Amino acid sequence: MTGSIPYWHVDAFADRPFSGNQAAVMLLDRWPHDELLQAIAEENNFAETAFLVADAGDAADWELRWFTPACEVRLCGHATLAAGHVLLQSDREASEVRFRTGRAGVLDVRRLAQGYELKLPAIATQPASWPEAEKLLGATPLECWSNPDGYTIFLFEDEAAVRGLRPDLPGLAALGEHQFICTAEGSESDVVSRVFVPGAGVPEDSVTGSAHAALTPFWAARLGRMAFSACQASARGGRLACRLEGDGVWLGGQCFTVMEARFRLGEG
Repeated sequence: MTGSIPYWHVDAFADRPFSGNQAAVMLLDRWPHDELLQAIAEENNFAETAFLVADAGDAADWELRWFTPACEVRLCGHATLAAGHVLLQSDREASEVRFRTGRAGVLDVRRLAQGYELKLPAIATQPASWPEAEKLLGATPLECWSNPDGYTIFLFEDEAAVRGLRPDLPGLAALGEHQFICTAEGSESDVVSRVFVPGAGVPEDSVTGSAHAALTPFWAARLGRMAFSACQASARGGRLACRLEGDGVWLGGQCFTVMEARFRLGEG
């Protein structure tokens, strides 16, 4: 595959440019081999690159895949929101765009009066125990809840405990491609979190939509309501509006395009 690819650098779940989580969005005519997709994602060096190919079916508008600098992932929220932003910005008449994914089904992004909202499948977690991981986080959680697909929630006493974590990232990476989701009730938002995914090449994620697909049902049960505000307390920081609706989670947020260019392949 040679030539060039349309490219957007988007800050997703951001309240201003240069905050939230960075994603690359790239539109392809067809799927190249996976080695090239992985090489491009490594070159971009964002938490995720979203690759899109037009879908000829009725269920969705685009096919969507996500790659970190190290591997392909089964679900990524912020890069999906970024992809929806790019497409809805280019088609001002459209109010919604649908993506077909290999492992997460069909995902929707809708335009709001301010920003967008993204629907992801709700991820249920169950009480668990993982002493090895807990020791590597740098503080002892009150509870541990996990999902077989690699999402593990660690509940801490308060926001200060979450913000103060200094985890052993190489140690966590050795445990595999898990999301280590650390959370507590927030002060300025209902919920605060930090998310570490070093086994997938993302030491600390800036804002993690897929983690909030697990946090939304987790916190809805504790707060006694289906909707709440969330802050991911990473260095860049990000804010989400979370809502549980049936077996789905709606995540609202804003996006900002900070670069539009073409990614060159096979050219000097």
